[in-house]
Amino acid sequence: MRAFVFPGQGSQKVGMGVELAEASATAREVFEEVNDALGQDLFKIMAEGPEDQLTLTANAQPAIMAHAIAVLRVLEKDGGISLADKADFVAGHSLGEYTALCASGAFSLADTARLLKLRGESMQAAVPVGLGAMAALLGADIEKATALAEAAAEGEVCTVANDNDPGQVVLSGHKGAIERAVALVKDHGIKRGVILPVSAPFHCPLMQPAADAMAEALEKTAPGTLAVALYANVTASVVTDPAQVKQLLVEQVCGRVRWRESAIAMAAAGVTDFVELGGKVVGPMIKRSAGEVNVAAASTMAEIEELAKSL
Repeated sequence: MRAFVFPGQGSQKVGMGVELAEASATAREVFEEVNDALGQDLFKIMAEGPEDQLTLTANAQPAIMAHAIAVLRVLEKDGGISLADKADFVAGHSLGEYTALCASGAFSLADTARLLKLRGESMQAAVPVGLGAMAALLGADIEKATALAEAAAEGEVCTVANDNDPGQVVLSGHKGAIERAVALVKDHGIKRGVILPVSAPFHCPLMQPAADAMAEALEKTAPGTLAVALYANVTASVVTDPAQVKQLLVEQVCGRVRWRESAIAMAAAGVTDFVELGGKVVGPMIKRSAGEVNVAAASTMAEIEELAKSL
């Protein structure tokens, strides 16, 4: 069994998609469609930067999605591979869940781009700059990370945002609480804590205004039928019902990304092969979480051609 997986924020880099656009008209069409949907030249920012513009949440989220969907469309149209035929499940890390739903046909490309633009803007606007923060805990399992978050909170928000793999957990919340957590890592048997260069504290209760904005947007642009079942971030379990997908996308804004649990659950369901499109970030996390599984990745034309031969 096979799952196609899609990366989240942090996988963006200046120059992303350029080689693909030069090599394939199919990829160019994807980038043009996203530009048209957003009414901005997002691909120019992806191709040329500046980096601080690409890193803005409202640009990074649709850019990462556009890149991954371009890879998928090239694989499908130029490589003659159908995702619906080759995938048993899809999953994506945070914003990657929208990419997964686009890949599965639940959202059109244009709607996915617009939803992610809004998601980025509303997450950015939910907390004034400087009030929130996130930190990656290296050498931390979920139990240690949870205990640390509780110790550092002191009445502020400090919670597990991403359970990525057995050795990496991300905390999110008020800046003071996150700084206290980083200072306390050694006391909790954690190797290191690193404040992340993000503009807002994602996946924690402070994001409630963004969750409300997404609830409203998803009422107007509801997901349709999924051609391939999704493993949802919030539950680490299978979902196929569009109404449930919609609810989980709202919960996902404030909720924990259960990536480690999702990887283990997919492997337990019989998935032996994972294919990451548009990055090389979430595949290695899956390998570290699920153990004896095969992980492949494709972002470039050469990698897509190689992947098409192996599917």
